[in-house]
Amino acid sequence: MKITKLFAREILDSRGNPTVEVDCFVNGQRISRASVPSGASTGAYEAIELRDGGEKWNGRGVSVAVNNVNDKISSALIGLDLNLQNSQKEIDQILIDLDGTSNKSVLGANAMLGVSMACLKATAKLNNFSDWESISNLMGTKPSIPVPMMNILNGGAHAISDVDVQEFMVIPHGFENFTDALRAGTECYHSLKSELKKDGLMVGIGDEGGFAPNLPTNEHGLRYMVRAIEGAGYSTDQIGIGLDVAATEFFSEGKYEFDKKLISGSELMKIYGKWIDEYPILSVEDPFYEDDWFTWGLFTKHFGEKCQIVGDDLYVTQSERLLKGISNESSNSILIKPNQVGTVTETFESLKLAYDSDFSTVISHRSGETSDVIISDLAVGSGAGQIKTGAPARSDRTSKYNQLSRISEELNNYAKPFGR
Repeated sequence: MKITKLFAREILDSRGNPTVEVDCFVNGQRISRASVPSGASTGAYEAIELRDGGEKWNGRGVSVAVNNVNDKISSALIGLDLNLQNSQKEIDQILIDLDGTSNKSVLGANAMLGVSMACLKATAKLNNFSDWESISNLMGTKPSIPVPMMNILNGGAHAISDVDVQEFMVIPHGFENFTDALRAGTECYHSLKSELKKDGLMVGIGDEGGFAPNLPTNEHGLRYMVRAIEGAGYSTDQIGIGLDVAATEFFSEGKYEFDKKLISGSELMKIYGKWIDEYPILSVEDPFYEDDWFTWGLFTKHFGEKCQIVGDDLYVTQSERLLKGISNESSNSILIKPNQVGTVTETFESLKLAYDSDFSTVISHRSGETSDVIISDLAVGSGAGQIKTGAPARSDRTSKYNQLSRISEELNNYAKPFGR
């Protein structure tokens, strides 16, 4: 069961930008295919996504990354047996050594992850496993269906609006199974549209399929979320709210520009505290700048018992940064995005470190997505407990929810209560 060819191509992501897709061939036949997402709101410490620059594709082309797969990487991996117990580790270590940098800047994290995921899928198929079963076996974890965190109101870098908070999510945690949770979250999505139309707001769509209205203040977004939940016929005991603030996007020279005012981290923390007291907020992601470790720690100390505090830009799925966050008690949860770190094995390592440190975990999409459903399988197989994959709209988002629905027919283990 040896690799005979790896072939990459440029395809389009959900924002109309090029991204990398990789086919893995075993014994001359294509066995698997994987495509790589791309973020708009990116952390400074993420592994490098290699882009061509120049005039073509407005500089967003990925032909260099594609050529790296078809030449250097394919040559290094041809002949490797995928049917061995540690083949995934071996593949990823070859990729890491071949790149030779700490941030994947030579081969590109997009080239490396495409290959890593294609090999993961190929190994699963060759062993007659589904992808989630293979991930569970590789990690030694108990699989479960994750609670969905559904981004129904978009702002920040994901929308053309005056809303600073990047994502307002409904979290349908008070249900016995994924099918009911998905239905409830989807009904909230349609309810939000109705509530916005009632108030005469233009209902544009953001990058992740959620509605993107202009609002007087960020708190108005929370008010609309409550109206959407109750308008759909549910209580805020059944469906809570999650926020991805993405505060790095509006931080500059020691201040946060929030609601058109320049404020300090402590002032921003007071705003969040008021919101947590007044609204059914279960999770707050990236409330502060990615290097504002002091305010992160202070916020977690005061509010970590009341809600989940998730590090995305703070950790960028990197074990080294997560170790610092664990030591500093900077948060109590981590967002996991495989393309931030570049290989499947390194993604597993960050998940295991989080589990060992009693952190909750959230598997996440990116704003520039494809129809690849591997993050659904990762969320299930790793037993992460939660998944973010956007609004229940547009096939780049619904493909992930539909995959979870299929898996839930085979696996009767829904991640309750909320989280892992």
